[in-house]
Amino acid sequence: MKIMFIVGARPNFMKAASLVAAIRERNRKGATLLPGEQPTGAEKIQGILVHTGQHYDESMSGSFFVDLELPKPDIHLGIGSGSHAVQTAEIMRRFEEVLLGEKPDAVVVVGDVNSTLACALVAAKISYDSNGTRPLIAHVEAGLRSFDRAMPEEVNRILTDHLSDLLFVTEESGIQNLKHEGVPHDKIYFVGNTMIDSLLAYRDKAEKSAVLDELGLRSRPHGNTSQNGASPYALLTLHRPSNVDDRNTFLSILVGLGELSRSCPIVFSAHPRTRKRIAEFGLEYFFQLHDKSISNNGAGTAHTGDDSGIRMLEPLGYLDFLCLMKHATLVVTDSGGIQEETTCLGVPCVTVRENTERPVTVTCGTNMIAGTRSENIREAVKAQASRQASSRVPEKWDGKAGVRIIEAIAIEVGKRNLDPVNK
Repeated sequence: MKIMFIVGARPNFMKAASLVAAIRERNRKGATLLPGEQPTGAEKIQGILVHTGQHYDESMSGSFFVDLELPKPDIHLGIGSGSHAVQTAEIMRRFEEVLLGEKPDAVVVVGDVNSTLACALVAAKISYDSNGTRPLIAHVEAGLRSFDRAMPEEVNRILTDHLSDLLFVTEESGIQNLKHEGVPHDKIYFVGNTMIDSLLAYRDKAEKSAVLDELGLRSRPHGNTSQNGASPYALLTLHRPSNVDDRNTFLSILVGLGELSRSCPIVFSAHPRTRKRIAEFGLEYFFQLHDKSISNNGAGTAHTGDDSGIRMLEPLGYLDFLCLMKHATLVVTDSGGIQEETTCLGVPCVTVRENTERPVTVTCGTNMIAGTRSENIREAVKAQASRQASSRVPEKWDGKAGVRIIEAIAIEVGKRNLDPVNK
């Protein structure tokens, strides 16, 4: 049985790592059937990892493979950057050749990036033979909806879901959204969250990261410290075009963080596109450039200015970032995945967007939607800083989503292979 996994951008790697690990463990143990179960999907699985290259440099891609113990991609399409149309079209063109050469039984796409939609579309229209045989298409993280069609990711989510044969859902809202869109119930699987699988698998390893020491955020002689010795700090990520490609919106967010930045350091792991916009818009005065390198004999980095302000870093690896997120006093983000991770970690999160496709992070977790107006961000930061309410981990966010997904795919492929007429 041959299953092909598509990754293209940083969020994909965390989600795919759980699936690759599930195959590795399944093959090691050998598939077992329950009493009376049909012998479908019990054979060993050959996993093929395809990296489209949507995120292509070392800081955005390479280090994640090391941190998450992902194997070197079997196939690298080398797409690189480009407009949505150019990037999607080029992925489709190159992936078609790969699909016809490998002929996998199933293609697994994750999340909502351009690589996800492009490869799902190719797989939906491919024909391996004169009978029109094509692979099963599985979408991991299906059913999420922001109900904002101006978001490119929302378009990718909707189209990918309606192209897919198997829809793996992370939260209850996903089930309801798919049902309302007319997706048959037997295509929908509530399995949990593979991003949380990776977080739980690497949470302890992330504790060994030296990033807190490198940034001078641990063992301060004065002031309050957390249980692990970290001083109070906030963590910031911004990357969505609606936030960083519009100067007025970007400026509004930064002004809204002003009070927070004067009370504690804000560590900002900056996406390359975001750094480019900061320079174009002349917003450098909001930031302190900070080199994540050890100095002072390992006692922490020297950096100019006082301890407050927004300290801009290059993109961090998965383990370093997880360590920073785990021990942050507050996280401010426009990332969907970070909304989920902070919910699992119990870290207060302020989302600088007008909506979220992950409502469980608000109703069940630690997330608050602030929008992008300065005054609303300030109020949300204050509310989250004094947050007392406890949170709970959403249903099935237990580290086993990858196992559930691989078993479901194996069974469905096995059934299909026993009934070639319905391929």
